[in-house]
Amino acid sequence: IAYHKNKFERGFDKVVNIWGADHHGYIPRMLAAVEALGRKRDDLKIILVKLVNLLRSGRDVPMSTRAGEFVTLREVMNEVGVDPMRFIFLTRHSNSTLDFDLDIAKSQKEENRCYYVQYAYVRIKGFFRHCQQAGIPVPESWEEVDLSPLTLPEEVTLMKRVASYPEMLEEAASALEPHRIAVYLDDLATALHKYYYRGTRENSARVVSSDPKVTAARLCLAEAVGIVIKNGLGILGVSTPEEM
Repeated sequence: IAYHKNKFERGFDKVVNIWGADHHGYIPRMLAAVEALGRKRDDLKIILVKLVNLLRSGRDVPMSTRAGEFVTLREVMNEVGVDPMRFIFLTRHSNSTLDFDLDIAKSQKEENRCYYVQYAYVRIKGFFRHCQQAGIPVPESWEEVDLSPLTLPEEVTLMKRVASYPEMLEEAASALEPHRIAVYLDDLATALHKYYYRGTRENSARVVSSDPKVTAARLCLAEAVGIVIKNGLGILGVSTPEEM
């Protein structure tokens, strides 16, 4: 109670607590205490989170708080790195149980969704490195690019998902549900990879084509996807390497 009193006295309009699900019984007591302090109950938001099952190669890592056997979050961070730890933890709603496999988090495979999203950004940067190395001109102003060549279903999907980013972000912030951002980025990266692999099979879908207008339009789309991925990962505190 003293902690919350201090928070409100320091000028915070809304205080958000994150508790373990086993503390749900304390919610009405704390809301009553906040009300007794002269605040509205809505000024305190309590989010309950479920426990994380820590796995290694699909098997549970044995832990017991009573026996003093447990793995700290810092140990997980030191083993797998900050980026995958943050991203994977944010792929689930707070009231959903998370199975965190240490080996998957360290791998550079599709199963590691953090790597999967980061690699989409790396792939986009690769388009522009290829243009630079091949002497292919890149538009100086994206606003002047004719986007009419973007007619493939995969291109339309990417454009729709990029366009929905601001609305998704606002909804995630309003609901205090950052997992929506991670899920969105995963979907966007999946769409980008699908588009790229079509390009490797069908020349008509290659980002850098023999038609300068098509190339410019597709580079513009790729740039937009890259901006959104970098912005979204930045909000989650995850880096966007340009090479892997």
